[in-house]
Amino acid sequence: MHLRLRLRHKQSLMTITKEAVLKALGTVQEPDLGQDLVTLNMIRNLEIEGDKVSFAVMLTTPACPLKGKIEADCRNALKTVEGVKTIDIKMDSDVPNDGRMRGLVNMPIRNAIAIGSGKGGVGKSTVSVNVAVALAQTGARVGLMDADIYGPNTPTMLGVEKLPTPNGPRIIPAQAYGIKMVSMGLLVKPGQPLIWRGPMLNSAIRQFLSDVEWGELDYLIIDLPPGTGDAALSLAQALPLSGAVIVTLPQLVSLEDAGRGLNMFKTLEVPILGVVENMSYLDLPDGTRMDLFGSGGGEQLAQATETTFLGKVPIDQNVRIGGDSGKPIVVSAPETAAANAFVDIAQKIAQKVSVAALGTNNTLPINIVE
Repeated sequence: MHLRLRLRHKQSLMTITKEAVLKALGTVQEPDLGQDLVTLNMIRNLEIEGDKVSFAVMLTTPACPLKGKIEADCRNALKTVEGVKTIDIKMDSDVPNDGRMRGLVNMPIRNAIAIGSGKGGVGKSTVSVNVAVALAQTGARVGLMDADIYGPNTPTMLGVEKLPTPNGPRIIPAQAYGIKMVSMGLLVKPGQPLIWRGPMLNSAIRQFLSDVEWGELDYLIIDLPPGTGDAALSLAQALPLSGAVIVTLPQLVSLEDAGRGLNMFKTLEVPILGVVENMSYLDLPDGTRMDLFGSGGGEQLAQATETTFLGKVPIDQNVRIGGDSGKPIVVSAPETAAANAFVDIAQKIAQKVSVAALGTNNTLPINIVE
């Protein structure tokens, strides 16, 4: 009896070492980077108090789709460390900078992502707005630049009517749903047409970069105008891009135009992050699915160009209602299949950008323990 009590007392006094904890966490893999969390320098602020272990896992993006799995794997790994009874894990993030120099922008922008298409009417602005808001919902610092100078729709989609009054020479971006946004639609009178030639367009895009007080951003999403003209060329020259996302419909004509847009970015040496197929299908009340614009086109384009297929967005009237009312579907109807598709696409984009930014080094510039 006394021997049993002494053994229990000895176990209660057992010292848990940081080495033992790190050894256990060294078995937890980061699925995208293919290395363990310790090697990747993703374990921060490790503290041990009695039988309690607390630390932070520093992810490469707050939009990490594998956040839950990584946390569960950490808890399971620490169950093998003798003496550990309480585990406190904070899932944090530090979005890596893609390393590109952006001299025109006063404050640091870690990643700049263009969303474009070869033709109009494919829902490119809808994708841009919902991806930006979905990223902001995870806690990321997000800006949205509406570079569609001739047809600026993002103010309507976000319910923004004007820019804040500046207190200096720089433009203050509007804010909605956690993102910063600027658009030509907020700088001209409603309904006023912009009849501009290329040099004026180039000047406007450069002004959106150099004269806007963006602050520090994890992601700047750029909604490009349709086509392969001056806007995309000016943007690629003025702002080094982390990558581009191509939006298409499933139909053949849209695919041909989207392919031209994709090849334009390749010619400009902009990495292609992937293809999004919008308006992919319509779910009917009887449970059947109607392919109004064909099917599988986005996947075919991704395969033919050897790039990633980021996902399908179904047809949903809530997307249109949200765009018209200034409340994106990821906010107004987050439980819908379309909203889930946008969230999944946003996570994949963030995932690809972070992996590319880390490059071959695959380590975060942080300390393992404080």
